[in-house]
Amino acid sequence: LSPSSDCSFTCHYRCRALVRLDCSGPPGASDEDDGTEQALEKDTNVDEPSEWEKAELDQAQVEQRIKEYNSQINSNLFMSLNKDGSYTGFIKVQLKLVRPVSVPATKRVPSLQAGRPGPRTQGVKRRTSFYLPKGTVKHLHILSHTRASEVIDALLRKFTVIDNPRKFALFERSEKDEQVYLRKLADEEQPLRLRLLAGPSEKVLSFVLKENETGEVNWDAFTLPELHNFLRILQREEEEHLRQLRHRYARCRQKMQEAL
Repeated sequence: LSPSSDCSFTCHYRCRALVRLDCSGPPGASDEDDGTEQALEKDTNVDEPSEWEKAELDQAQVEQRIKEYNSQINSNLFMSLNKDGSYTGFIKVQLKLVRPVSVPATKRVPSLQAGRPGPRTQGVKRRTSFYLPKGTVKHLHILSHTRASEVIDALLRKFTVIDNPRKFALFERSEKDEQVYLRKLADEEQPLRLRLLAGPSEKVLSFVLKENETGEVNWDAFTLPELHNFLRILQREEEEHLRQLRHRYARCRQKMQEAL
């Protein structure tokens, strides 16, 4: 086992190259921006789309919106109208995952930058868990009728993540009056359509992949090794909580005895 010099994290020495920690530096320095964002962020807890998102466009309006959209962007990520009336384009998704994701252990940890593939490693059928770096962003080229659930599947395939897609949810993020609002998209909603209606401004609309916090844990979505690991974590937390309680009462008892 190899402990980290910056925190209490410990991992197997063979796994050191697969783990990236952001705990170096003064306490709280690395999370300063995230803390500000967390303070401003507000989950509307409403799955119903806004009124402007319910707008139905005819073929002429779609064509006009695409022209306006393409004239406002400063990149080559254009939208294109197809002969059948559908259209294609790009969406950018920011991955803000708190928990680690799992990939096949026989594969290399996916790189965020394109490069030459490394040598194929030999291994048994196991899974490797790791944390995606903060600020991970991915562009996807999708169709106008591509659903939110299909976007989640595509993102997981990009990073060879083998976790159950139901563990994740796609959110729309918007900024208004110095407040950040989040709304979880329904599975059948079409992100590229929302992108066209909102225009290219990411303050008006952007997409974020987060854990699917439903309020109830779907334990059937986890594997047996994951469930056993959760039990071990709960046991350690319980033991630590009991240790802190005993220490607190021992100090109180000592102070009372000193006062007698």
